[in-house]
Amino acid sequence: MAKGKSSTPPGHVNLRMLAEHLELSQTTVSLVLNNSPSAKSIPQETRNRVLEAATRLNYRPNYFARSLRQSRSLSVGVLAPDLSEGYFTRVMSGVVEELTAAHYFYFTACHDWKRELIEQYPRMMVERAVDGFLLLNTPADNIDVPVPVVAVSAHSAVENVTNIVVDHHRAVSQALTHLYELGHRRIAFIRGPKAIPDSEVRWDTIQQVARELGLKLDPAHILRIDTTGWSMKAGYHPMAPEIGYKPVQALLEKTRSFTAIFCFNDIAAIGAIRALKDAGLSVPGDVSVVGFDDIQSAAYATPSLTTIRQPLMEMGKRGAQILLERIADREKPYPAEIVMAPELVVRESTGPAPVRRKP
Repeated sequence: MAKGKSSTPPGHVNLRMLAEHLELSQTTVSLVLNNSPSAKSIPQETRNRVLEAATRLNYRPNYFARSLRQSRSLSVGVLAPDLSEGYFTRVMSGVVEELTAAHYFYFTACHDWKRELIEQYPRMMVERAVDGFLLLNTPADNIDVPVPVVAVSAHSAVENVTNIVVDHHRAVSQALTHLYELGHRRIAFIRGPKAIPDSEVRWDTIQQVARELGLKLDPAHILRIDTTGWSMKAGYHPMAPEIGYKPVQALLEKTRSFTAIFCFNDIAAIGAIRALKDAGLSVPGDVSVVGFDDIQSAAYATPSLTTIRQPLMEMGKRGAQILLERIADREKPYPAEIVMAPELVVRESTGPAPVRRKP
């Protein structure tokens, strides 16, 4: 058997060129390179020769031709507000792990909460023939695409979308019950910005659980992160404490008649702790603080942060898994919603409510 033509120069060769060089059929070479079960019938010496030549000649598979054969591009689009530290990096780590294992490429676009980009980017990605979409904390209501869509934390009850969400009732119940059992009755709340899909769902749940516990919500103790008070882009960066710092600073100028704060996310909670400390109050001695998400820096804040842990990496992995399953079988029924379980992580930022001093 010929050992291969010596005249083929090293470089970027395709399957046909590699097969001609080895004087083998393209089918034989393809079976070896794809590690097909049928390749077991090919002599080991031949298999070794194919692999050695592929490496030496810098063989690269033709993914375009492969995608045409499979009627897929082997790529997906990922749309997110941003990818800075916090919620998005944890979710994205799960997405990347799953897509990489499946040999899928992905396009990532950050819309920075601009409505025109939320509508424009999916169209641009469809033009690049993506097989499906993953939306991270991005509403799917106005996204009309001819491919499967999986949304993480989007709460989009629309056709063609599978939603991966956390069990908000369980999450809020764990947080408020923890504070209630510590004796807190006067609790302040930092609500999320209107643009984030989780915000309204979580606030509605807070009101429901508060009624269940018999907690009265004081409007004077309710704060809201909005576009005038913070930067969306900076909102998930550990060096952007203004999203919690400035609202709590303003609240303290009006009243100190609260003993705990439940924050929309951990970044806001870290900012709130700093505002309390700058005002001469101790955490948790004077005021307890609870966050939401359990980002990586939460455990290393001072004090370390009590928070609701969303299984962010698992939500990203599950979202990618469901998307790949839907891409593989477009006719198979798909779930409209998958609910993930949260977990209360108790650390140093919460403690018993202080005894109210008589005037």
